[in-house]
Amino acid sequence: MPLTLNIVTMEREVYNADDVEIVVVPGSEGVMGILPRHEPILSALKEGEIEIVRPGRRDILAIGGGFVEVRGPQVLIMADVAEQSDEIDLARAERARAEALDAIAKAPAQAERLDMIHALRRAEARIKVARRRRGDSALL
Repeated sequence: MPLTLNIVTMEREVYNADDVEIVVVPGSEGVMGILPRHEPILSALKEGEIEIVRPGRRDILAIGGGFVEVRGPQVLIMADVAEQSDEIDLARAERARAEALDAIAKAPAQAERLDMIHALRRAEARIKVARRRRGDSALL
């Protein structure tokens, strides 16, 4: 019995499939694989990549944090930001990464540095996903 996966943000539905074999998400405590018959769970997600395996295909998305809920065969990912690889402007993501690195170096307060570290992680996830789509072996 395959999984039904729905990935949403506040603005839109980003991904929907009912033939998912496995979903790999960046959990707050580490990477988590979700297979059919997974125990019910609600977990926070951090910035990173979501890998989705379906019959004959593998999709990669970049997310900027959020939550995942597993209930039976239903997997719902509520992401702060989510983009499929073909939606990512690589040059823009690389500029965002450079700006975040610069801001981290200049941030006077720890709280400001933490915000910029999250921005850096989002940019790096977007770059990795976009480069994978292009088949670029140098991920960062």
